[in-house]
Amino acid sequence: MTHESFKSLFKRAAERKGGVPALKVLLGKKILGKKLLDDTAAQQSIAELSDDRILAAFTKQIFKSGFVWRVVEKKWPDFEEHFFNFNLEKIMMMPEEMWERKAADPKIIRNFNKVKTIQANAQMMFDHHIDTNTSFAQFINDWPSTDIIGLWAYLKKHGQRLGGNTGPYALRLLGKDTFILSSDVEAYLRAQEIIDGGLQSKKSLTAIQAHFNKLQKESGYSLTQLSRLIAFSCGDNYVQIER
Repeated sequence: MTHESFKSLFKRAAERKGGVPALKVLLGKKILGKKLLDDTAAQQSIAELSDDRILAAFTKQIFKSGFVWRVVEKKWPDFEEHFFNFNLEKIMMMPEEMWERKAADPKIIRNFNKVKTIQANAQMMFDHHIDTNTSFAQFINDWPSTDIIGLWAYLKKHGQRLGGNTGPYALRLLGKDTFILSSDVEAYLRAQEIIDGGLQSKKSLTAIQAHFNKLQKESGYSLTQLSRLIAFSCGDNYVQIER
């Protein structure tokens, strides 16, 4: 089966979103004359982040998974205070009774299993630093987007609760270019017969990565923009630019 081209995909999404200029704004790009400029967030250098910010992003996304996001955001300053602004060394020195006490505090979201991921993911990052003498931020920054599923697999294997879409959402929160396998994107991939088995199987993920790499080569767009584009082309048509 011949899969849909970027040109066809873009055309349909533009028709649904009120035209090309509106679609480009929704994709996170600004138009200046004929030149297409990436927005500021897309130019962020992850390597400049401290590892405590990486751990904070992982933790925030873990707590958002399956929960009301606005509640997590409202309580987040208390998370930062409770867990020493996610300083890796301080996190790893916390005794078990302190973890239990902090996990029971109503100022944060009381989920002991999720709270314990902070320690486990701090350990993953610390071990990486010991083994390579580089920061985890640099590690994420340097990972090629053409194999973003490899980074997903690393986080799932070596971290805790970073599988599924949790890891990818955390990476995007940090500014790392990645597609997201939302329900709309999954529906598109199945309709195009790019995948026919389990979404998270190695076979499916390899095929998905290859398709996104193809679209990226055709367009020059980021993986983030391409997954948004796919969703805009086929999902519920709610997101629009106000006129």
